[in-house]
Amino acid sequence: MTSVNDIRSNFLDYFKAAEHEHVSSAPLVPRNDPTLMFTNAGMVQFKNVFTGLESRPYSRAVTSQKCVRAGGKHNDLDNVGFTARHLTFFEMLGNFSFGDYFKERAIELAWGLVTGDFGLAKDKLLVTVYSEDEEAAALWKRIAGLSDDKIIRIPTSDNFWSMGDTGPCGPCSEIFYDHGDAYWGGPPGTPEEDGDRFIEIWNLVFMQFDQIAEGNRVNLPRPSIDTGMGLERISSVLQGTNNVFETDMFRALVEAAAEATHTATGGDGLTSLRVIADHLRSMSFLIAEGVLPSNEGRGYVLRRIMRRAMRHATLLGTAEPVIHKLVPALVMEMGQAYPELRQTEDTVTETIKIEEERFLKTLSRGLSILEDESAGLGEGDVLAGETAFKLYDTYGFPLDLTEDALRTRGVTVDHAGFDAAMAAQKAEARKSWSGSGEAATDTVWYGIADKTGATEFLGYETEEAQGQVLTLVREGAEVESLAAGQEGFVILNQTPFYGESGGQVGDTGEMSGDGVRIEVLDTTKQAGGVFAHRVKVTEGSVAAGDALTLKVDHTRRTAIRSNHSATHLLHEALREVLGSHVAQKGSLVAPDRLRFDFSHNKPVSEEELARIVSMANEIVAQNAPVETRLMAVDDAIEAGAMALFGEKYGDEVRVVSMGRAVRGNAAGRTYSMELCGGTHVGRTGDIGLITLVSEGAVSAGVRRIEALTADGARAYLAGQDAELRAIAGALKVAPRDALSRVEALVEERRQLERQLADARQKLALGGGGEGDAVAEINGVKFMGRVVSDLPAKELRGLVDQGKKKIGSGIVVNVLKDADKATIAVGVTEDLTERFDAVALVRAGVEALGGKGGGGRPDMAQGGGSEPGKADDAIAAVRALVEAG
Repeated sequence: MTSVNDIRSNFLDYFKAAEHEHVSSAPLVPRNDPTLMFTNAGMVQFKNVFTGLESRPYSRAVTSQKCVRAGGKHNDLDNVGFTARHLTFFEMLGNFSFGDYFKERAIELAWGLVTGDFGLAKDKLLVTVYSEDEEAAALWKRIAGLSDDKIIRIPTSDNFWSMGDTGPCGPCSEIFYDHGDAYWGGPPGTPEEDGDRFIEIWNLVFMQFDQIAEGNRVNLPRPSIDTGMGLERISSVLQGTNNVFETDMFRALVEAAAEATHTATGGDGLTSLRVIADHLRSMSFLIAEGVLPSNEGRGYVLRRIMRRAMRHATLLGTAEPVIHKLVPALVMEMGQAYPELRQTEDTVTETIKIEEERFLKTLSRGLSILEDESAGLGEGDVLAGETAFKLYDTYGFPLDLTEDALRTRGVTVDHAGFDAAMAAQKAEARKSWSGSGEAATDTVWYGIADKTGATEFLGYETEEAQGQVLTLVREGAEVESLAAGQEGFVILNQTPFYGESGGQVGDTGEMSGDGVRIEVLDTTKQAGGVFAHRVKVTEGSVAAGDALTLKVDHTRRTAIRSNHSATHLLHEALREVLGSHVAQKGSLVAPDRLRFDFSHNKPVSEEELARIVSMANEIVAQNAPVETRLMAVDDAIEAGAMALFGEKYGDEVRVVSMGRAVRGNAAGRTYSMELCGGTHVGRTGDIGLITLVSEGAVSAGVRRIEALTADGARAYLAGQDAELRAIAGALKVAPRDALSRVEALVEERRQLERQLADARQKLALGGGGEGDAVAEINGVKFMGRVVSDLPAKELRGLVDQGKKKIGSGIVVNVLKDADKATIAVGVTEDLTERFDAVALVRAGVEALGGKGGGGRPDMAQGGGSEPGKADDAIAAVRALVEAG
């Protein structure tokens, strides 16, 4: 049997042999299309290549692209587990031609693969073509030798692909596999086409037109090819099954889930096991890319996937977190093809475990809330859809679980109301959705990149250079010039100004030339590697073609370099102290501070923080050279360089190394090695000093530290020292003795407060109102007294004193203030079965003009607004004792 991993490799190798560039899977979070929540097709990363906004150094490509369809327009979530082919996560195999070969070669390659390398029988295959595409039909007939009845003409948009209302488009040709008459269904284009007999295994898109407007198409100057073959679907065919969950990869994951949940794979729980297997892939790959469960955006969809899997685990009878235990099985199956899974295994496992623990608490709470909300419902009643949706949306309690819980009572759920609430929530979510926010999509930048190419960055070696103005942008459009007082963007052929990226802020400074002075306010890196300098012209004017002298703000850049290098050292120190699960989740490298977000599920202790900053400063003190090398990305990672998954790295990457480890098995090796395009100090000693100023939570599973370096750190510590000296001066001790003196004063204050409390109680016990004396009522000692000039918090202590004094009995104390009174009643333990302090105090409270009062059977307290009736309150309590 050919494994799923072998099929993927065979596909890639086949097209590499046909001179296709193997392009790695793009991230699941799209970089070039903010309209998509997740990458859902192989062509997404090439979208701008097809539209001409971007160019690549190759004209043929082959990929195995990770895809997720679980949110937005493409959402298969609710079908997963109940059908033979729906998945939330899948791999799309594809080959692409960017103006190179077209229909004939695409059909030759496709037919050669499926009937040659994959060995599918020709009589099991048929194809569809767009009804107007006679060229494709003729090519299939000639190249594949298919008869007319095996070439089905489809007149609908199912066989005509378009990117949108306008833009590149063209006819499709799909290859179908016939599973035989053991399965119900008919060929495409028939009423039975939705059956399971004829299954589409590959779609070839012939991108040959440009849709200018409705009904107006023109030929593309460079027609292209975009294909898509679902790896799981073709694997099921090659492994002799009609169900993707019966392929070797899914069988391994289903068996792991069965073992973890103590469930038989052949029983009633098979659907739940399949849901868990599919959702495990989606959640693990999304977490590996830095998506974390939350209540909005991508994190909300991830949480839905995770909790759906977790619910199915509970349906299998599990009451403890189990899904996180399946991550090693997934890594074993897919870690070789996708090494990011291996690199983030600990983080993925921990994130899933934390969410499982939360969900199990949510489940218990949700059942309790559902019980309250449906308490009055019986056989034939209907639970409001809004209530069911509130349980689902707010508490993560799925609709089908609500229905299951109510079914035994004969109660149903208002689906229409639920759907309406869901639709309203989705509409609100669409309003707030703003895409990835990570990729520049303004066509002006793509147009400039296509015309000028990428800006050459000189800033690693110099902070001053000459540059030629290539174009200018103002208010979203290219302009001929910028005059004094105007703001806009300057694009140069080369620049020493760093463009904001990787958490490092952009450079500022100045440009100057013949009669012109320009203030550089910021620098950003736009599409195609174009550096956009946001400027304000202060003197003269600037136009395309002008030569300018460029000068980075040296002081600001120096501070930024120091903070960026310190970030790397702190990152490694965090991993050394807290564990290898620590991964960067965001950063800000500014001239005045650094901020670093990292994965960790609990607060960092003061002792851990002290070790982290000490380790980082050890490397600073080494004054070791900071080394940068250009390496092939695979070589860099193999050498141990830390890469941030999801970052777009080219064939060559810049590897920044600094320091030598001083302890453990790594002693003597490079301390920090990261893939980084930012600017750094020349030696670690240039950082000067690192000091932490704060640590705290950002979101679930993410912590943040903020720190200062160099002059900023020294100024901060100097301020701390000045404050310490001022405190020592006020205490009239040396600074080194300030802490012990403060501790002594705190202890002295505690003792004085205790002495003062004792004195107040003695004073209060030494006199008071009419009820001071101890009386005996029906054999029970009764002490009542009215006191004043006593803090309310000491009243109970006074009652305890009275209880000790009388040994057995009831003590009532009323504290009078100017506008209120507080009553406390104590009952010794031997009398609590006869008298309840709560009932007694409520009688006193009522006499004081108040309501309520509470506590324990042996001690209760309350208050009222009529202090003049203090004696009446004691009398009211006494009356209850006499009666009882």
